[in-house]
Parts: sequence; C-alpha cells; structure tokens
Amino acid sequence: MAHEHHHHHHEEENETRSSLIRIVVAAVLLVAAVTIEKKTNLATWQLLLVYLVPYLVAGWDTLKEAAESIAHGEALDENFLMSVATLGALGIGFLPEAATQFPEAVFVMLFFQIGELFEGIAEGQSRKSIAHLMDICPDTANLEKDGEVAVVHCEELRPGDMIVIKPGEKVPVDGIVEEGSSSLDTVALTGESVPRKIGQGDEILSGCVNLSGVLRVKVTRKFGESTASRILELVEHASENKSRSENFITRFAKVYTPIVVAAAVLLAVIPPLFGGEFSTWLYRALMFLVVSCPCALVLSVPLAFFGGIGGASRKGILVKGSNYLEALSRMDTVVFDKTGTLTEGVFEVVAVHPEIIEEKELLHLAAHVERFSTHPIAASLRAAYPEENDDCIIEDVQEVSGKGISATVNGRRIHVGNSAMMEFTGTQWHPCEKAGTVIHVSQEGTYLGHIVISDRIKADAAQAIEGLRNLGVSKTVMLTGDHEDVAREVAAETGVDEWHAGLMPADKVNRVEELIASKQDGSSLAFVGDGINDAPVLARADIGIAMGALGSDAAIEAADVVLMDDKPSKVALAARIARRTLRIARENTWFSIGIKVLVLLLAAFGVATMWMAVFADVGVTVLAVLNSMRALK
Repeated sequence: MAHEHHHHHHEEENETRSSLIRIVVAAVLLVAAVTIEKKTNLATWQLLLVYLVPYLVAGWDTLKEAAESIAHGEALDENFLMSVATLGALGIGFLPEAATQFPEAVFVMLFFQIGELFEGIAEGQSRKSIAHLMDICPDTANLEKDGEVAVVHCEELRPGDMIVIKPGEKVPVDGIVEEGSSSLDTVALTGESVPRKIGQGDEILSGCVNLSGVLRVKVTRKFGESTASRILELVEHASENKSRSENFITRFAKVYTPIVVAAAVLLAVIPPLFGGEFSTWLYRALMFLVVSCPCALVLSVPLAFFGGIGGASRKGILVKGSNYLEALSRMDTVVFDKTGTLTEGVFEVVAVHPEIIEEKELLHLAAHVERFSTHPIAASLRAAYPEENDDCIIEDVQEVSGKGISATVNGRRIHVGNSAMMEFTGTQWHPCEKAGTVIHVSQEGTYLGHIVISDRIKADAAQAIEGLRNLGVSKTVMLTGDHEDVAREVAAETGVDEWHAGLMPADKVNRVEELIASKQDGSSLAFVGDGINDAPVLARADIGIAMGALGSDAAIEAADVVLMDDKPSKVALAARIARRTLRIARENTWFSIGIKVLVLLLAAFGVATMWMAVFADVGVTVLAVLNSMRALK
C-alpha cells in the first residue's frame, strides 16, 4: 500500500510539472502571436494559423478529453463546454461583421489550464494530508530467522514470525512483545501525544513509533490485516459513502449541463431571427457556455468533505464517509454506554470503613483471603494492599457461591463477601452510603468493617457532556447494565440528562430504538460505546461511534465513526469538525452559484466579456477549492 502511495505521489508531481511547462510555453507563444498581429498585416486565415499554435499547446488535453467523452456518449462535461466555446470564438473571426476573437479564445483556454493546475495542486494537498496518515505504514521490517536479521518487505511477514523493532522505527504489523520494553508514540493512530509504556507480553499495534528500547515482537497479523492498513483502507474508502450534498451535486450537474447547452443554442439562434447581429449573439452564447461550467461546485464540495475526513483522521477520529460527517453535524441526541466509555472499566478501592481494627489491618485481611481469586474485585483488593508476601499463614480457603470467600489467616477464621455472606455467618452488618460494590469483612460473627470498590470515572467524561451541550445537543443519555446506585452516582458526576440501569445488550437496542422514534425530524442520534458487546447498538443508531478502538475489531467494523483513543470528549470535537466541514461546503455552493448566475445574466445582456466569463468559471473554482482546503486544518 505504501509503495502505491509513493508511486502515486511521483506521478502527481510529474503531471504538475508538465502542466506548468505547457502553460508557460503557451503564454510565451500567445505574446508572440499578438506581436505578429500588430506588426504585420496578415489575412484572417493566416492569423488563425499563428494563434492555433499557442491554442493547441494550451488546450490539446482539453480537446482530446472532450473528443473522448463524446465518443463514450457523455458529451456534456466541462472539457466539452470549454472546447465548444473556444473553437466557436476562433470561428467568429471569419464572420464578416465581427472583430477577430483569436487572442481571447487562446487566453480562455490558457486560463482554464491554470485553473486545472490549481485544482490539481489543491487536491494533491488534501491527498497529502491523508498520505501523511499513510506514512504510518513502513515499507520494510527486520525479520529475525535462525539468529540472523534480514530486511524484508512488510507484505512478506506471516503470523508467528519474529521481528526486531529498533528505536525510532515504525511498527510494521500487529504483534505481541516477546522481549524488551519501550515507550510508543501513538500519535498517528490516536492523535494523542503522550507516549505509552510497553513491555513483555503486551500487544503492539502497527502505525506506532518505537521511541526508546529495542523490541523483539512476534507477529500476530499479516500486513494487510494490521491496524494501520485497516485504518488507511477506511480513510481511502470513505469517499464511497457520499453525503446528500455530494449526491445532490452529481445529480445537479447531470441535469444542469444539458439545460445550459440548450439555453446557449437558443441565445445564438433566436435574437438574430428578430434582426440581432448573428456574430454578437453567437459570442454571447459562447460566453454563456464558458460561465455555465459547473466545475467549482462539482469539485469543491467533495473536496471539502475529503478535507474534513482528512483533518479528523489527524486527530485520531476516523469517519467512514461524508454521509456520516453530515449526520454528525446534525447530531441532537447522544447515548453513552457507561463502562469503558464514561468510566475506565478499572475497579479500585475508593473507601475503607473499619469498625474495630485499623484501616490497614482490614485491607490486609481482605487481600489475604482473596489472594487466590481471579475475580476483578479480588484483583483490586490485592492492588490496594500490595505487601501480601508477608509471613502470614493462610489455610483452608473456601468459596461460598454467590456470597464470598472465607479462610483462616494466622489461626483466625475470616469471612469476606457481600451482605448475603454476613447473613450466612450470622453477623450484624450495616450498609454504606457510598455507591459501588461493598465488601464486608467479619471474624467468626464479629463485624470488622467494609471496603467500597468502584469503577473510576474518566477524567474528561464531565467535560465531554459539557462540550456536547455547548454545541447545542439537546439530550445526553447513559445506558448501563450496572446497578441503579452506581449509575445514579456516575450520572450525577458526569451531568448526563437521563440514565437507565440494569440493561442487557438487547435492552440497550430497544432503548435506542425508542429514542430514535422520539427525536425531531432531520436530527440524528449517536451511540457511543467501547466495543465488543456494543456492536448491535452501534449498528442500530444513526451514527455508531466506537471509542478506544485501538484493538477492538468488532467495534471498528460496526461503527460509522471510530475514535482511536479512550477520550469521550473527542465526540464533541468530531461534531465540531463535521459542522465546520458542512459550513465550508455550503459557502462554496452559494458562492459559486451566486457568481455564476450574476455573470450569466450579464452575458445574456452583452455586458460581460469573455474575461469575466473565465473568472466566473475558473476563478471561482480556484477560490472555492482554496476555501475547501480550510477543512483540513
């Protein structure tokens, strides 16, 4: 893939260079032709031959493409309009009552070429920003075989191969670190500048840059299936999902061009029947044709969307098509999953409430009893009391299903579990006012206290909800399978408008369907989830936004917008980028239509000159294309 891009890039550069040379040569020849006309007294046909030289140098491509499209039965494109108008202007010179229009015809063609050159450069720029993304894939990798390291093309790597990644190198394919530790720069994938630490046993994704240590990595995916390749594919194919504005423009151009050609013919034929001068009206009709070229529209609107998608991908936001950009800009209801989206999905001890012993002693006993359990809650207890390798003697560990665990610690029988465990051992316990999972601890019927474990809320969760509100999103909703009290506390801290707790995946889909049914016309509903179990809901919402998708294939497949890191605040950023892109596309539409209509009217009444006509076409296109470039930033 990377090779194709380098190749493509060179081709583009060569094309630009040859266009530029052609334009300069044609301009010099045009000046020479004008000088010859002034200095000599040539016949009209001799002058035509003199002017044909610069005309053909500048316009050969355009004439060729016009001829090709006529051959394919698709006559009415901009090349056709330009060719007819300029050949017509050359022809007018032979009418007895007309002044020759030779220099104008050549100049129109020359200016058209300059416009095409600018369009090419602008499009190249927005492609380059996406190619900047493309650079996340290196071309080669260091393959280790029988103790020897050889440089091979990335496409040759297979799962199970061992590769060496040196400091400063890009990670070519996804894999698992077998040896070494380092920090990774993930900015190309996530838009985040803070390096990530990585060590033995960790998954490593293609597209990151290895910053400090040498890593030996076992390949888990082929080059084409690796994270970076899939991201590039998504961005490349984004242009296939067209937005309503783009579809409108394609349809508009199909209907519009035949109407304009018919109008121009009528303009040339009807007034002379009523005594108008034929050459004057023919000239106006030709001008009408030049002005009416819809290039500015046809080019600049898709380019604005292309730029918006490129700009978003630089921030670690992948939008799978311009239709989703449009939906993002109309987003009015945002539904969040709780665990892993608004919260970290990491449990930790948030409070220790002892009754008759010290805090540390209470944690010590609980961590020892839970020492061998694999439950996430046990893991968070052990994390809170890491000094578990002391010389305590733990014997006779028994698990009571659905209630908890008991064990003998240094000869004392300790019970750790939920309130049912306390009832089971006949212990007087009392509830806690803090939300979260409460773990009670007792010793042979005596209550020792409790520990509260809870999921951490993400640092920018409240800011994410606030950001959406500032954008005018009218409703934010949180759905979770968790308990009521936990949901209530998270909702209070983040500031969502409404929440629903205790839901199964199917219930989430039903809730989203209810919300879709109740929203206003024209607005869209987004669902933000973190992946695996959210795939059905992501697919059902108007826009499915997958968070922290660095690794979750199901989410990348099901979602329409993919946020590469774990920050919910990126949702508001995505909406801002989308709105700005649409604003630019709208500006282009009204600007180009406005100027065109104005000059068309002037042309019909004979006020406009061929030069104005050319500005209305090429000048407007260049300005609109430059405006579209703003979407990249």
